[in-house]
Amino acid sequence: MSKLSVAIIFGGNSSEHNVSEISAESIVKNISTQKYNIYLIGITKSGEWFLFEGDMNEISRCRWERCDKNKKIHFSSDSSVRGIIVKNKDGSCNIVKLDVVIPVLHGKNGEDGTIQGLLELSGIPYVGCGVMSSAACMDKIITNSVLSYNGINKPIFHWFSKYDFEKYESKCIEQTEKIIKTYPMFVKPANAGSSVGISKVKNQKELIEGIKKALYEDERVLIEKAVVGRELECAVLGNNDLLVSSIGEIIPSNEFYDYEAKYLNMSSRTKIADDLSLSTIKEIQSTALQAYKIMGCKGLSRVDFFLESGTDKVFLNEINTFPGFTSISMYPQLMNEKGIEFSPLLDKLINLALENK
Repeated sequence: MSKLSVAIIFGGNSSEHNVSEISAESIVKNISTQKYNIYLIGITKSGEWFLFEGDMNEISRCRWERCDKNKKIHFSSDSSVRGIIVKNKDGSCNIVKLDVVIPVLHGKNGEDGTIQGLLELSGIPYVGCGVMSSAACMDKIITNSVLSYNGINKPIFHWFSKYDFEKYESKCIEQTEKIIKTYPMFVKPANAGSSVGISKVKNQKELIEGIKKALYEDERVLIEKAVVGRELECAVLGNNDLLVSSIGEIIPSNEFYDYEAKYLNMSSRTKIADDLSLSTIKEIQSTALQAYKIMGCKGLSRVDFFLESGTDKVFLNEINTFPGFTSISMYPQLMNEKGIEFSPLLDKLINLALENK
């Protein structure tokens, strides 16, 4: 049997460029080269696409971009080609046909339906959620609105645009405090991942600062009532026949699980939450599956929750359509706890991509 040709795309023009590189290196080190011909496609922060054929250890060190073996590539939007056009050093071009793409891209221009749209036009199967699902889950305002409408328990929230805030700042602050009522609050860009641009605010001054920080990342801002309690995560795998994991817990080094706590401060911890009541576990798992279906997810997603202290009330926080795949990331840890190790997990994701196509 001939090997499948699999492209792993990493980097990207987003604030999560470096996280993507770390995730991609973990995947490269665990994917079977006995089963697949691997093509590494790196996207620089400025948006240039290269076929990278250097040392894979250079990826997470952020040095792959300087490799003199790099060749410029373009995806063909002609679905009869089903591959990439590679520009060689002598100016000639050749086509590399691809069977599957793993878009290891977090955040904007990767997890938001853009790369998925390109791959749909190219006719190449890809790992993860489709265009609509990726875009809707990436936008926290749309996610909150759709899930709340469908009866999923969400923290109280309010949102407005950058235009509204710049023109009617006082009114935006007044409406926010009227709807959410009490501090602390979480302020988030509508579209960003890995907790980039998120602030936990405790008074009006911090609220205004947090809004400005969030609007630096996106054109719209979401403000939510802060839920005081435990941060829990649940992994879902599959297209139609779904597998749901046990529950993982985040023990953040900072006040909440922000970008620094996730990727820079090694004192943050993740663990399997083995002290939850059976009813709480079942509620989180069933809610994760329900949200996955409502948002049209395919392949994989990690669904994040809060468990409120004192009430044990479960709130869905957000859905990550391509969660981190670093050595400390929760998704592969949760799947490993279910008996699916990293390499077989990648096999399953590739098969799901082919099945979905």
